[in-house]
Amino acid sequence: MGFAPDAEQQLRLVFVRGLALQARLGIYPHEKAAPQRVIIGVELAVEDEAAPASVGSDDLRRVVNYESVVRAARAAADGHTLLVETLAERIAAAALADPRVVRARVTVEKPDAFPDAATVGVTIERIRG
Repeated sequence: MGFAPDAEQQLRLVFVRGLALQARLGIYPHEKAAPQRVIIGVELAVEDEAAPASVGSDDLRRVVNYESVVRAARAAADGHTLLVETLAERIAAAALADPRVVRARVTVEKPDAFPDAATVGVTIERIRG
């Protein structure tokens, strides 16, 4: 389940899918000792002042830049974090720091956690309050 753009509510969808990072993430000693592969997905519902029918100016300053979303995810994964939930919440909080972001949904997956599972993880959602 993801967000969808909604012209009537003047919302666009900004996303990052499949961001693969090495992170120290987990509660077990082997997870604290060495980084592991994590896959991050971010979906943001962002104010779209040009909706529902016009074209906005072709200017980067008017949009949420997905490069900044990637940088924030990388920064949140720096150091050791015990819980995938905490990592996801940090990424969502960073995204919501931009006042144009009204909702953030973040997925953090650990694809190598179990040899008989494709992936495990969490998806969280946060809303601008």
